Amino acid sequence: MFTYRKMMERFAAAAGLRPRIIIPVPVLTPRLSSGWVGLVTPVPYRLAKRLVASLRNEVVARNDDIRRLIPDPPTGLLEFDRAVVLALDKVRQSSVDTRWSDASLPDAPSDPLPTDPDWAGGTLYQDVRVAHSPDPIDVVWARLESIGGDNGYSTATWAWRLRGIIDRLAGGPGLRRGRRDPHHLLEGDALDFWRVEAIRPPHVLRLRAEMRNPGKAWLEFVLASDGTGTVVTQCALFAPRGLAGHAYWWAVWPMHGLVFPSMVRFIATGHR
Repeated sequence: MFTYRKMMERFAAAAGLRPRIIIPVPVLTPRLSSGWVGLVTPVPYRLAKRLVASLRNEVVARNDDIRRLIPDPPTGLLEFDRAVVLALDKVRQSSVDTRWSDASLPDAPSDPLPTDPDWAGGTLYQDVRVAHSPDPIDVVWARLESIGGDNGYSTATWAWRLRGIIDRLAGGPGLRRGRRDPHHLLEGDALDFWRVEAIRPPHVLRLRAEMRNPGKAWLEFVLASDGTGTVVTQCALFAPRGLAGHAYWWAVWPMHGLVFPSMVRFIATGHR
C-alpha cells in the first residue's frame, strides 16, 4: 500500500532532504490539522482547511471500465521517484506555468476594486509615491517585475519579513510562497502574500494582497516614459472592512513612511 507517509518519505529522499520525522497522533481535528498545514507549508489556511476536509472521502475507484480503453500508466515506487525528480527539475528551471501553492479562493463579487470610481461608495485609502528614473522604461520594468521572493523588496525587506511572520501566525500565506519565476510574472501568479491581479508590460503591475487583514489591499505600479527617463508611480490602496479596517490602516500607516519610499526608490534607481 502506498500511503501518504510513504509518499512524504520518498519525496524527501528524491529531493535530497534529510529523513523526515513523522509522529502519528491519536486525535487531530480538521481545524487543528488545517492550521498546522497552513503554518508549515505555503498553502493558505482556507485552502488547507478544504484539502484536509476532503481526506474524509474515499478516493479509491471501484469502477475500472476505463481500463478497457486506456491502460494504466506504469506505477510503483520507482515511477513515483522519477515523477518527483522531473517535477523538481521543472521548478528549479522555472519552467512551470503554475504551482499548487499558487491556488487561492475567489473573493466575493461585491468586494471593491481599486479601479472603482469614487461614486461607487466606500472608503479607499491611498498612499502614493512618485520617483523619477534616468533609466529607460524597459530597464525599470525589469527591476519592478523581479521584486519579491528571494529578490526582496528594498532596504526595508526586514519589515516585509516581519509582516510575513505575523501573517503566518494569523493563518495567512506569509512570504513562504515566494515566486514561480525569479524574474518574470504572469497574471494570476502568487508573489509571497500577493497575487498578480493585472500586468501590462512595461507599464502596469497591480498586486492584490492575500495576507490576513480587515479589508482588501492592492499595490499598484505605473511606469511612464517622459523623454528623460521613466516616471514610477507606486500606489498602495486599502478598502477597510468595518471599524477594524480603519484602525488597521492608521496603525500600519507609520510603517508606510519606512517601507514605501525605499521601495519606489529601489525600483527607480536599483539602489537599495
